[in-house]
Amino acid sequence: MRQTLTINTNLQKYTVTTESGLFKRLGNTLANLFPGKKIAVITDETVMSIYEEELRNQLDSADINWTLISLPPGEDSKSFHVLPDLYSKLLDFQLTRGDVILAFGGGVIGDIAGFTAATFLRGVSLIQVPTTLMAMVDASIGGKNGANLPEGRNLAGTFYQPQEVFIDPNFVRTLPDEIFEDGMAEVIKYGCVFDADLFSDLMDRASKNDGSGIESIIYRCCLIKKQIIELDCRDYGIAMLLNFGHTFGHCIEDYYPEGTYSHGEAVAIGMYTTALAGERAGLTAPNTATLLKKLLSAYELPYELPSDADIQKISETVKHDKKRRGNQLNLVLLEKIGKGFLYQIEKTEYADFIDYRIK
Repeated sequence: MRQTLTINTNLQKYTVTTESGLFKRLGNTLANLFPGKKIAVITDETVMSIYEEELRNQLDSADINWTLISLPPGEDSKSFHVLPDLYSKLLDFQLTRGDVILAFGGGVIGDIAGFTAATFLRGVSLIQVPTTLMAMVDASIGGKNGANLPEGRNLAGTFYQPQEVFIDPNFVRTLPDEIFEDGMAEVIKYGCVFDADLFSDLMDRASKNDGSGIESIIYRCCLIKKQIIELDCRDYGIAMLLNFGHTFGHCIEDYYPEGTYSHGEAVAIGMYTTALAGERAGLTAPNTATLLKKLLSAYELPYELPSDADIQKISETVKHDKKRRGNQLNLVLLEKIGKGFLYQIEKTEYADFIDYRIK
């Protein structure tokens, strides 16, 4: 079933279209929307190993003038040092401000393609075609993009809304189980912070092969994000609630070697750890963390670090957190399942607050 959402921010108005099988019509769709425009597709080698033939058939049959830029899979492809090579390839293709960059992949590709579109020639139209569940429900919508610096993830970035977002839930069926479960961490986040009914529905474990069920999950998450970013498209207020679990999650990602924890796994641990800390402080309803632990476990997501993990040391990278204002850190806590809130804490107090092992 075709479902559309129109997102209207003070920066850009655009449509998010969700429909199974949409990819099979992508070429004609793009040709109708952007007649005569060049399109630079930014993707990664993993996506190309599955979809390159169909992508070429789609764009060639629609007589689109396009080029393919394929990056290695993984977090390093959104590092700042990747950008000069991307810019050079776009210049070689003679892409102009009137043309289009298309992000075709997961969150890493959406981030680096979005940053590239925002900065190349001071702005080129951006299309998002997410291929992972995580990108469908989160990264492709809202305009946030980022590049990693040696000091931490997403420390460079812009707010740059896409022209269109095309979501084909059929992509989810081809995901490895661990990538599907990774995306479910972000879905669970929406239930935790905004929608207790969604949280409850997720207890009946969703399957990546349940087409209508996945479509419903994607649409519900996109609808929540639409409502939030229309109120706050620059992450200054209510949109910070979308970062539940990400403060400690990013600390985990920065502390451990790449590949130790995926983004979804780090966020899952961050959500559970934060819920425990909130309960201990009397700010979160009792039993919230237990419910969250049960749901994370249903999707085979981790919820805590090894017993010998040094939470105090891991927490040190919070000094780079983008939600801080001066020495104040805006934490996203849960009042209860389905209702999040912002809680200010001194940056120097964060490690003791989040370390639930301190008695």
